[in-house]
Amino acid sequence: MSYESPQAAAVAWLAYSQLATKLDQPTLGWLFDEGSLTRRLTHLSREHFCVTPLHEGWQTLRDDECQALGIAPGAQGWVREVYLRGHGQPWVFARSVASRSALERGGLDLETLGSRSLGELLFCDQAFIRHPIEVCSYPQAWLPAEAAHDGLWGRRSRFERDGLDLLVAEVFLPALWQAAKEETR
Repeated sequence: MSYESPQAAAVAWLAYSQLATKLDQPTLGWLFDEGSLTRRLTHLSREHFCVTPLHEGWQTLRDDECQALGIAPGAQGWVREVYLRGHGQPWVFARSVASRSALERGGLDLETLGSRSLGELLFCDQAFIRHPIEVCSYPQAWLPAEAAHDGLWGRRSRFERDGLDLLVAEVFLPALWQAAKEETR
């Protein structure tokens, strides 16, 4: 299930250096934290964390995803979309993609993850290398209808292991910012 619209195609993914002076420190801290987001959310929720799969399957990848993965525009890939929830509330919308050819070569079976966190898998396997985090104001059209808001911050990074590239995007939803703010009180 793709939420893309033609107007959303020209998204500017930005590096830390392009945003460091434009955002407050707590927001930057969440967007550019290189540790496991799953672990951070589990801690913030005091162990009341879960993953809710929304969609998994083969589909044509977006042009920005193909470019980030270094594959031809319009390539097929595995798409996994989930909510990362704290206390039952959707805190993060996550979209992970990999090209069909990379998955066929790479020996990673994303179809069997179910409600397990992909992040935990990536951070437990020391062979995965994380490439730099990029962020953007995530297009509303790319979000599920129930999470669609303007001006939400999203981040993505590419994880690589022996020729297998996975692109993981995470969009921080309003309920997460509220929970993070309450924790600092």
